Amino acid sequence: MLGQEILRRLDQAGDCSWPGPGVTRTFCSDEHRRVLPLIEHWMHRAGLAAELDAAGNLVGRCPRAQSGEPTLILGSHQDTVVEGGKYDGMLGVVLPLVALEALANRGTTLPYGIEVVAFGDEEGTRFQSTLVGSKALAGDFDHAMLEARDAEDVSMRDALRDFGGDPEAIDGLAREASRTLGFVEVHIEQGPLLEQRALPVGVVTAITGIERHRVTVIGKAGHAGTTPMAGRRDALVGAAWMVVEVDRLLNEIEDFVGVVGKLEVRPNAVNVIPAAVEFTLELRSPQGEIRQQGARQVMDAVTDIARERGLALDIECTYRAEGVPCAEWIIAALERASEGCGQPPFRLFSGAGHDGLAMHSLTDIGMLFVRCRDGLSHHPDEAISAADAEVAAQVLMRFLEDLPATLEARG
Repeated sequence: MLGQEILRRLDQAGDCSWPGPGVTRTFCSDEHRRVLPLIEHWMHRAGLAAELDAAGNLVGRCPRAQSGEPTLILGSHQDTVVEGGKYDGMLGVVLPLVALEALANRGTTLPYGIEVVAFGDEEGTRFQSTLVGSKALAGDFDHAMLEARDAEDVSMRDALRDFGGDPEAIDGLAREASRTLGFVEVHIEQGPLLEQRALPVGVVTAITGIERHRVTVIGKAGHAGTTPMAGRRDALVGAAWMVVEVDRLLNEIEDFVGVVGKLEVRPNAVNVIPAAVEFTLELRSPQGEIRQQGARQVMDAVTDIARERGLALDIECTYRAEGVPCAEWIIAALERASEGCGQPPFRLFSGAGHDGLAMHSLTDIGMLFVRCRDGLSHHPDEAISAADAEVAAQVLMRFLEDLPATLEARG
């Protein structure tokens, strides 16, 4: 009945949300604060001591991890996109805690340390700076991120301090690579491949590279009724042509995807020619060379459109992360665990970014994907089944039980 318990807990966590469709829970928000006691309770049930760290992560450690023994890190993020689903991220927090509790209930003692982390910020919804928590653990935290501000002009530094974190102590969170066995995350697939193949779980081989840009198009405001159409420097029309051209290139270049996800118009008045438009541009590819070449084509295209229309253009890269491979030994161990649970192993690539992008600089990483209905994610209708959650929990439990033999075989 583990699958049903996992879904029950995810329903509980999903209630910690802004009002409205789906789940909206951002970093250091009231909703974030509300979900912490739930996760802390589940950590205690799994035999872990829970602590909110300096970067806003809730961390659960078993006694062996607390004493400094070699430790496997499990976990995922608690934050969501606006009006997202209840499984993206939180599945990777809840499922390992349920699995660890089940192992303890049947008398299984793992001969190594376990740490389960509910990362505070992965999506970057509030401050547009992703992987805050995992970068802190990996020792790659950039303190410039603390100066990022949200829509209410609150800095991340102030929000984190008010939340109970300690911006000045983040560097001390970095884990020791020599004492870290690896990082494993369970996550919904966010794509259709498992469903197309009628498989409940799959093993991830690599995580995509991502880059994000803030594009500002500057024209000239004017009276919408008295300014002749010819010669107008309409920033919104220029931005619209740019969005269409970006979409054309993304469709034309193989293994290259992206989106213009947010657009703001100024002065945003019914009878004023738009003076400026700011939009976000996200680009992804499993291959760094393809992403970089595609990005150059996109930038050249929007620059040409701005020049042709007499518009000024400013492009700022706000985030970049190269794609990373999952460790072959973790891939193989998860495949063996899947087979041991009666599931044919299936390998697939992650087109979404995850905390493993940051954790890879600390340790070997691995991921187990769980089938999601219609491949849908970042949407209120995001869904998984209790049966698939059950399979994923059993696979993870077998992986954890077999880890000592796996490590011994590696030498």
